[in-house]
Amino acid sequence: MTLEAFFAAHNKAALAFSGGADSAYLLWAGTQFGAELTAYIVKSAFQPDFELEDAQRLCAQLDVPLRVLPLDILSVPGVRENGPERCYLCKKAIFSAIAEAAAQDGYTLLLDGTNASDDASDRPGMRAIKELGVLSPLRLCGVTKKELRRLSREAGLFTADKPAYACLATRVPTGKMLTEETLSRVERAESALTVLGFSDLRVRTDGAVAKLELLPSQLSMAAEKAEKIRKILSEFEEWTLAERQTRD
Repeated sequence: MTLEAFFAAHNKAALAFSGGADSAYLLWAGTQFGAELTAYIVKSAFQPDFELEDAQRLCAQLDVPLRVLPLDILSVPGVRENGPERCYLCKKAIFSAIAEAAAQDGYTLLLDGTNASDDASDRPGMRAIKELGVLSPLRLCGVTKKELRRLSREAGLFTADKPAYACLATRVPTGKMLTEETLSRVERAESALTVLGFSDLRVRTDGAVAKLELLPSQLSMAAEKAEKIRKILSEFEEWTLAERQTRD
């Protein structure tokens, strides 16, 4: 099945939107194939501000309505404790909130941006969307990450080469309590480092000690800007530098 065929058969839907490359391309494709779509994004302590800004920018460009749903994710039972099921519990809460809002708006179908490259066996969040009956058109139509990036560039989408961004909760080790203060501190540090010229980075922490993970190509720049980095990470008691792996 092609995306064109999918949207011909499902021409009215709500889209769980993150502002990332996957859901951005899916949103664009839906508009190109004549579907009536509304995008829904959940704003919680786990999402940095730039994700919401990117979502707002793209929806404005595509003239697609966007609903922003505030969610106190740390009040969801089991999430703050950050156990092995945290991702599942978080996704279940987020998609449940979107499904409820979409139903109130008259939508009976909810889509998400999971693509054909995503490994379902290694993503607890996929269990949640399956339980809620969410459809993943990119996955159903065999659209891989590499292909959707190419198609996004051809479409002129500013999200085409946007790095994958795992939520802020992934910066804290499993089993370590999540707090608003820790998440905010990580977001501030990563935002400041991005302004400094770094990209696709992570600041991982247990709440006190931070580990800055950078792409191999940016390690030399880190040495040049060590004093500025030290100032940015001064909120943490100690910090170390490590090579960034491409996967969270």
